[in-house]
Amino acid sequence: MNSLKHIENALITGATKGMGRATALAFATEGVNIAVCARNAADLDVFKAELQAVNPAIKVFTAVADGSNKAQLLNFAAEAETALGAITIVVNNLGTYSHTSILDDADDAFEKIMNTNLMPAYELYRYFGKKMIAAKHGHLFNICSVAALNPIAQAGAYSVTKAALLGLTRVMRLELQPHNVKVSAIIPGSTLTDSWKGMEVDADTMVAPQDIASAIINIYKMSPGANVDEIIIKPTPGQL
Repeated sequence: MNSLKHIENALITGATKGMGRATALAFATEGVNIAVCARNAADLDVFKAELQAVNPAIKVFTAVADGSNKAQLLNFAAEAETALGAITIVVNNLGTYSHTSILDDADDAFEKIMNTNLMPAYELYRYFGKKMIAAKHGHLFNICSVAALNPIAQAGAYSVTKAALLGLTRVMRLELQPHNVKVSAIIPGSTLTDSWKGMEVDADTMVAPQDIASAIINIYKMSPGANVDEIIIKPTPGQL
Protein backbone atom coordinates (compact mmCIF):
# COMPACT_ATOMS: atom_id res chain seq x y z
CA MET A 1 0.00 0.00 0.00
CA ASN A 2 0.99 3.64 -0.34
CA SER A 3 3.22 5.03 2.38
CA LEU A 4 1.48 6.88 5.17
CA LYS A 5 4.29 9.46 5.06
CA HIS A 6 2.34 11.21 2.31
CA ILE A 7 -0.87 13.13 2.93
CA GLU A 8 -2.93 12.12 -0.08
CA ASN A 9 -5.01 14.72 -1.88
CA ALA A 10 -7.04 13.71 -4.93
CA LEU A 11 -8.33 16.03 -7.64
CA ILE A 12 -11.13 14.43 -9.65
CA THR A 13 -12.81 15.94 -12.70
CA GLY A 14 -16.40 15.12 -13.59
CA ALA A 15 -16.89 13.94 -10.03
CA THR A 16 -20.51 14.72 -9.23
CA LYS A 17 -21.89 11.97 -11.48
CA GLY A 18 -21.17 8.46 -12.67
CA MET A 19 -17.66 7.02 -12.47
CA GLY A 20 -16.16 10.21 -11.04
CA ARG A 21 -18.69 10.32 -8.24
CA ALA A 22 -18.15 6.67 -7.33
CA THR A 23 -14.38 7.21 -7.38
CA ALA A 24 -14.56 10.28 -5.14
CA LEU A 25 -16.66 8.38 -2.60
CA ALA A 26 -14.23 5.46 -2.68
CA PHE A 27 -11.21 7.71 -2.08
CA ALA A 28 -13.07 9.45 0.74
CA THR A 29 -13.61 6.07 2.37
CA GLU A 30 -9.82 5.52 2.15
CA GLY A 31 -9.19 8.79 4.01
CA VAL A 32 -8.01 10.75 0.99
CA ASN A 33 -8.80 14.47 0.83
CA ILE A 34 -10.91 15.38 -2.21
CA ALA A 35 -11.05 18.31 -4.65
CA VAL A 36 -13.93 18.44 -7.12
CA CYS A 37 -15.45 21.03 -9.39
CA ALA A 38 -18.75 21.30 -11.22
CA ARG A 39 -20.80 23.97 -12.96
CA ASN A 40 -23.68 23.65 -10.51
CA ALA A 41 -23.09 25.03 -7.00
CA ALA A 42 -26.07 23.20 -5.51
CA ASP A 43 -24.79 19.84 -6.79
CA LEU A 44 -21.40 20.59 -5.24
CA ASP A 45 -22.89 21.47 -1.86
CA VAL A 46 -24.87 18.23 -1.74
CA PHE A 47 -21.90 16.14 -2.81
CA LYS A 48 -19.51 17.80 -0.36
CA ALA A 49 -21.88 16.95 2.49
CA GLU A 50 -22.10 13.37 1.25
CA LEU A 51 -18.32 12.99 1.07
CA GLN A 52 -17.86 14.39 4.57
CA ALA A 53 -20.58 12.11 5.88
CA VAL A 54 -18.68 9.14 4.45
CA ASN A 55 -15.52 10.26 6.26
CA PRO A 56 -15.72 13.31 8.56
CA ALA A 57 -11.92 13.28 8.96
CA ILE A 58 -11.17 14.28 5.36
CA LYS A 59 -10.99 17.73 3.80
CA VAL A 60 -13.20 18.42 0.81
CA PHE A 61 -12.60 21.34 -1.53
CA THR A 62 -15.20 22.28 -4.10
CA ALA A 63 -15.25 24.98 -6.76
CA VAL A 64 -17.79 26.12 -9.30
CA ALA A 65 -15.94 25.71 -12.57
CA ASP A 66 -16.37 24.35 -16.08
CA GLY A 67 -13.70 21.70 -16.52
CA SER A 68 -13.84 22.06 -20.30
CA ASN A 69 -12.71 25.68 -19.99
CA LYS A 70 -8.90 25.80 -19.71
CA ALA A 71 -8.72 28.96 -17.60
CA GLN A 72 -11.38 27.76 -15.15
CA LEU A 73 -9.80 24.30 -14.97
CA LEU A 74 -6.33 25.61 -14.11
CA ASN A 75 -7.76 28.10 -11.61
CA PHE A 76 -9.54 25.18 -9.91
CA ALA A 77 -6.26 23.23 -9.82
CA ALA A 78 -4.43 26.14 -8.18
CA GLU A 79 -7.20 26.74 -5.65
CA ALA A 80 -7.28 23.03 -4.78
CA GLU A 81 -3.54 23.14 -4.00
CA THR A 82 -4.02 26.17 -1.77
CA ALA A 83 -6.87 24.50 0.11
CA LEU A 84 -5.47 20.99 0.47
CA GLY A 85 -1.75 21.10 -0.21
CA ALA A 86 0.10 19.17 -2.91
CA ILE A 87 -2.20 17.16 -5.16
CA THR A 88 -0.90 13.58 -5.23
CA ILE A 89 -3.71 11.88 -7.18
CA VAL A 90 -5.41 13.13 -10.32
CA VAL A 91 -8.36 11.31 -11.86
CA ASN A 92 -9.20 12.66 -15.31
CA ASN A 93 -12.77 11.50 -15.59
CA LEU A 94 -14.49 14.44 -17.27
CA GLY A 95 -15.98 13.34 -20.57
CA THR A 96 -18.85 13.64 -22.95
CA TYR A 97 -20.34 11.16 -25.41
CA SER A 98 -21.90 12.06 -28.73
CA HIS A 99 -23.77 9.37 -30.66
CA THR A 100 -23.14 10.70 -34.15
CA SER A 101 -20.85 10.03 -37.07
CA ILE A 102 -18.13 12.54 -37.87
CA LEU A 103 -19.83 13.44 -41.15
CA ASP A 104 -22.99 14.34 -39.25
CA ASP A 105 -21.28 16.38 -36.51
CA ALA A 106 -22.24 19.99 -35.90
CA ASP A 107 -19.63 22.54 -36.95
CA ASP A 108 -18.47 23.12 -33.36
CA ALA A 109 -18.76 19.50 -32.19
CA PHE A 110 -15.10 18.54 -32.49
CA GLU A 111 -13.82 21.52 -30.52
CA LYS A 112 -16.34 20.86 -27.74
CA ILE A 113 -15.57 17.17 -27.42
CA MET A 114 -11.79 17.76 -27.54
CA ASN A 115 -12.07 20.37 -24.79
CA THR A 116 -13.99 17.91 -22.63
CA ASN A 117 -12.42 14.53 -23.35
CA LEU A 118 -8.75 15.41 -23.98
CA MET A 119 -7.76 18.96 -23.05
CA PRO A 120 -8.35 18.65 -19.27
CA ALA A 121 -6.07 15.60 -18.97
CA TYR A 122 -3.37 17.31 -21.04
CA GLU A 123 -3.50 20.56 -19.10
CA LEU A 124 -3.67 18.96 -15.65
CA TYR A 125 -0.70 16.78 -16.58
CA ARG A 126 1.29 19.86 -17.56
CA TYR A 127 0.21 21.60 -14.34
CA PHE A 128 0.93 18.77 -11.90
CA GLY A 129 3.49 16.60 -13.68
CA LYS A 130 6.70 18.45 -12.76
CA LYS A 131 5.48 18.94 -9.21
CA MET A 132 4.98 15.19 -8.86
CA ILE A 133 8.43 14.60 -10.37
CA ALA A 134 9.97 16.93 -7.76
CA ALA A 135 8.13 15.09 -4.99
CA LYS A 136 8.87 11.67 -6.55
CA HIS A 137 5.31 10.75 -5.69
CA GLY A 138 1.95 10.80 -7.41
CA HIS A 139 -0.57 8.82 -9.43
CA LEU A 140 -2.53 9.97 -12.46
CA PHE A 141 -5.54 8.03 -13.72
CA ASN A 142 -7.07 8.70 -17.14
CA ILE A 143 -10.53 7.32 -17.82
CA CYS A 144 -10.35 6.19 -21.43
CA SER A 145 -12.79 3.88 -23.24
CA VAL A 146 -12.84 0.66 -25.24
CA ALA A 147 -13.70 2.99 -28.14
CA ALA A 148 -10.02 3.97 -28.01
CA LEU A 149 -9.18 0.38 -28.99
CA ASN A 150 -12.15 -0.42 -31.21
CA PRO A 151 -13.61 2.76 -32.77
CA ILE A 152 -17.37 3.17 -33.02
CA ALA A 153 -18.55 4.57 -36.35
CA GLN A 154 -21.69 5.96 -34.72
CA ALA A 155 -19.54 7.81 -32.17
CA GLY A 156 -16.72 9.00 -34.37
CA ALA A 157 -15.40 12.08 -32.60
CA TYR A 158 -15.76 10.37 -29.23
CA SER A 159 -13.66 7.45 -30.49
CA VAL A 160 -11.01 9.83 -31.81
CA THR A 161 -10.72 11.75 -28.55
CA LYS A 162 -10.57 8.61 -26.42
CA ALA A 163 -7.86 7.16 -28.67
CA ALA A 164 -5.94 10.41 -28.25
CA LEU A 165 -6.41 10.24 -24.46
CA LEU A 166 -5.01 6.71 -24.40
CA GLY A 167 -2.04 7.89 -26.46
CA LEU A 168 -1.50 10.80 -24.08
CA THR A 169 -1.62 8.40 -21.14
CA ARG A 170 1.11 6.26 -22.65
CA VAL A 171 3.35 9.28 -23.22
CA MET A 172 2.70 10.50 -19.67
CA ARG A 173 3.75 7.12 -18.30
CA LEU A 174 6.99 7.12 -20.27
CA GLU A 175 7.84 10.61 -19.05
CA LEU A 176 7.00 9.98 -15.41
CA GLN A 177 8.01 6.38 -14.70
CA PRO A 178 11.72 7.25 -14.19
CA HIS A 179 10.59 9.57 -11.37
CA ASN A 180 8.48 7.13 -9.32
CA VAL A 181 5.22 8.72 -10.51
CA LYS A 182 2.54 6.29 -11.64
CA VAL A 183 0.15 6.61 -14.58
CA SER A 184 -2.76 4.26 -15.24
CA ALA A 185 -5.27 4.09 -18.07
CA ILE A 186 -8.71 2.85 -17.06
CA ILE A 187 -10.48 1.50 -20.15
CA PRO A 188 -14.17 0.84 -19.43
CA GLY A 189 -16.66 -0.78 -21.73
CA SER A 190 -20.39 -0.08 -21.50
CA THR A 191 -20.80 1.53 -18.08
CA LEU A 192 -24.10 2.61 -16.56
CA THR A 193 -23.71 6.40 -16.51
CA ASP A 194 -25.73 9.37 -17.74
CA SER A 195 -24.40 8.72 -21.25
CA TRP A 196 -27.13 6.09 -21.52
CA LYS A 197 -29.91 8.34 -20.26
CA GLY A 198 -33.05 7.92 -22.35
CA MET A 199 -31.99 4.52 -23.71
CA GLU A 200 -33.46 1.20 -22.65
CA VAL A 201 -30.64 -0.78 -21.05
CA ASP A 202 -30.33 -3.67 -18.61
CA ALA A 203 -28.15 -2.63 -15.68
CA ASP A 204 -27.24 -6.28 -15.05
CA THR A 205 -25.47 -6.46 -18.42
CA MET A 206 -23.33 -3.35 -17.85
CA VAL A 207 -20.33 -2.28 -15.82
CA ALA A 208 -21.32 -0.30 -12.72
CA PRO A 209 -19.55 2.98 -11.86
CA GLN A 210 -18.57 1.37 -8.56
CA ASP A 211 -16.63 -1.27 -10.52
CA ILE A 212 -14.49 1.45 -12.05
CA ALA A 213 -13.97 3.06 -8.64
CA SER A 214 -13.00 -0.29 -7.13
CA ALA A 215 -10.38 -0.83 -9.85
CA ILE A 216 -8.90 2.63 -9.29
CA ILE A 217 -8.72 2.19 -5.52
CA ASN A 218 -7.09 -1.22 -5.77
CA ILE A 219 -4.51 0.07 -8.26
CA TYR A 220 -3.81 3.05 -5.98
CA LYS A 221 -3.30 0.73 -2.99
CA MET A 222 -0.66 -1.41 -4.68
CA SER A 223 2.87 -1.44 -3.33
CA PRO A 224 5.22 1.38 -4.42
CA GLY A 225 6.97 -0.95 -6.86
CA ALA A 226 3.83 -1.98 -8.76
CA ASN A 227 1.65 -0.18 -11.29
CA VAL A 228 -1.20 -1.16 -13.59
CA ASP A 229 -0.42 0.46 -16.93
CA GLU A 230 -3.81 -0.24 -18.48
CA ILE A 231 -6.90 -2.14 -17.39
CA ILE A 232 -9.90 -3.05 -19.57
CA ILE A 233 -13.22 -3.56 -17.78
CA LYS A 234 -16.06 -4.79 -20.00
CA PRO A 235 -19.59 -6.13 -19.44
CA THR A 236 -19.72 -9.87 -18.90
CA PRO A 237 -21.96 -10.44 -21.99
CA GLY A 238 -19.76 -8.15 -24.13
CA GLN A 239 -20.22 -4.60 -25.37
CA LEU A 240 -23.71 -3.22 -25.86
